[in-house]
Amino acid sequence: MKKGWQVALLIILILIADQALKIYIKTHYTLQEEHNILGRFFRLHFVENAGMAWGWKFGGDFGKIALTLFRLIAVILGVFYLRSIIRKKYHPGFIVCAALIFAGAAGNLIDSMFYGMIFSNSDYYMHNVAEIFPPHGGYAGFLHGRVVDMLYFPIIQTHYPSWFPVWGGEEFEFFSPVFNLADASISVGVIAILIWQRKFFPHKEAITTTDAPVVTTTTPVVNENL
Repeated sequence: MKKGWQVALLIILILIADQALKIYIKTHYTLQEEHNILGRFFRLHFVENAGMAWGWKFGGDFGKIALTLFRLIAVILGVFYLRSIIRKKYHPGFIVCAALIFAGAAGNLIDSMFYGMIFSNSDYYMHNVAEIFPPHGGYAGFLHGRVVDMLYFPIIQTHYPSWFPVWGGEEFEFFSPVFNLADASISVGVIAILIWQRKFFPHKEAITTTDAPVVTTTTPVVNENL
């Protein structure tokens, strides 16, 4: 994976898979619609995220624009960073991880920049499925799109025991986030770097020796007959 075209191919494949799944969900599911894929442990659950990770928001419309512009700048800088580490021949594993993070960021950036313009609104109460390229325009303007999430893995769904402090009797769910392939790509890249950072960035051991340098001296010969 050292060559630039191989990295570009990896990024393109991730973007195609991510966008294909998002477009399918957006044009076939109503908001909050859910279907089991592998029993109750893996589901497709359609939600839209107008903010950052975990649905956090800040600053209303201004905050949304600022967040999208930040993502755009990060992706542009990412292009130069990827080119730099490829030219400098960084560890192939690290290059792959950087490409995964870049592809994920770019995938969500596409949603934020364009989805508001090319899709009609998805509505839970009216059971409206979004239309792509609607004749009367999309649900929002440029930079105001919402990120499409759909992957849901509620591995454990139960309740806290009644005796449990504070949350006794309330619902407990292990791994509740709903995410997309772009998010997964970023997470895999970051986690892999953390796990194999010593392999990707080996430290050069200082070479030391306990042997003292050998110094040879000669004693001048004195002619006593002089």
